[in-house]
Amino acid sequence: MLSYTVGMVSLGCSKNQVDGEVLLASLKNAGFAISADLNAADAVIVNTCGFIESAKKESIDEILNMAQLKQEGKLKAVIVTGCLAERYQTEIRKELPEADAVFGIGANHQIAGFLTQILEGKSMEVFPPKLELPLQGERILSTPPYSAYLKISEGCDNCCSYCAIPLIRGRFRSRTIEDVVEEAGRLVANGVRELIVIAQDTTRFGEDLYGKPVLTDLLRELCRLEGLHWVRLLYCYPNRISDELLDLIASEPKILKYIDLPLQHCSGRVLRDMNRFGDRESLRALIRKMREKIPGLVLRTTFITGFPGETLDDFEELAEFVQETRFERLGCFPYSQEEDTPAAEFENQIPEEEKQRRADLIMEMQMTIMQQLGDGLCGETLEVLVEGYDSETGFWYGRSYADSPDIDGSVLFTVSGDAPPVGSFCKVQIDQCVSCDLIGSLLQAEGHL
Repeated sequence: MLSYTVGMVSLGCSKNQVDGEVLLASLKNAGFAISADLNAADAVIVNTCGFIESAKKESIDEILNMAQLKQEGKLKAVIVTGCLAERYQTEIRKELPEADAVFGIGANHQIAGFLTQILEGKSMEVFPPKLELPLQGERILSTPPYSAYLKISEGCDNCCSYCAIPLIRGRFRSRTIEDVVEEAGRLVANGVRELIVIAQDTTRFGEDLYGKPVLTDLLRELCRLEGLHWVRLLYCYPNRISDELLDLIASEPKILKYIDLPLQHCSGRVLRDMNRFGDRESLRALIRKMREKIPGLVLRTTFITGFPGETLDDFEELAEFVQETRFERLGCFPYSQEEDTPAAEFENQIPEEEKQRRADLIMEMQMTIMQQLGDGLCGETLEVLVEGYDSETGFWYGRSYADSPDIDGSVLFTVSGDAPPVGSFCKVQIDQCVSCDLIGSLLQAEGHL
């Protein structure tokens, strides 16, 4: 039997990244070699994102890049899976004939069985029910060995009017607590020291299995894992932030005082049109309570500008809310009009240029806020997870509790003595903040903490 080598390009969110890691492990277990060097691969799987227009374009561009490698004789096959493939089942081969095979997300566990046939020249399209997507399995981590994402559920029932995720990923479905903890234990035993808990809505975890959300029960079990140092919590919905969750975060040292809380807007009218909850006053009260219960809490949020019908008054209300709340971390994105979502058919669609202008204004404001907050940290000492050394700048770099990988920044620091091992924790004194980047010097390495 011929031995083939497979590479992967994984795009989009961390949840899709985990799916790709499970897929890579299934390929390895089926006898395929895995290579990070795409030029050394016989086949490349493009694990696509299909969430918003910019992500779809990136996915298409990557498929075409891989097709060019095939045309140059460097690849034998290009396989497409992920959200773009799931969302556009009837269109993708028609529009992208360069793809040799297209698999819906429910077929990820079947790709290894078909790959040899594809490499031998067979084209195929396979789209089983999306609910067949594996929720767990052995993984080949694409993250550094000291940090890993832990996906606790799949799909979404929130049905925000602008969002295509329920169409692509299907209904909300949780893993069991026991299953998640077992996987977490394997990851920690293999050297993972930071677990990043993810789902479309982590605060809803377990509701479908246990009749109520049980995220706090899961977090308590994770914190019992010896060797685990940090637990980071992403994608929490504001209407499901409970006092029990806040009290646990405040009292449990392993759970970072960092909450990703996507709000999307603060105008009550816009939020209702988005099929979301709350208004400026209720969100203000929630954030006040969160910060009172968890001193030092870092709040990350996202906002959408230019949602259909967003008036200048609505936008000004959002800008005032951002200014007064002073989020530690914030991303703002122009509304993407996605077909087959209710909001795509709303009246009063806003021109692209205006949507982008509003997003840019919010981000300019946020950069000023982050610089001010960074200046206020000068003289403070932060625990930092060491990630590497940049020979060009002469700085070591890592992340504090305030920094999630890929979406937040880094802490840069100098070392006067022995170099700290990558993946270790150290104490860094912050000396300055330059363009929102914290810069400091090493105080203590992990063995001396």
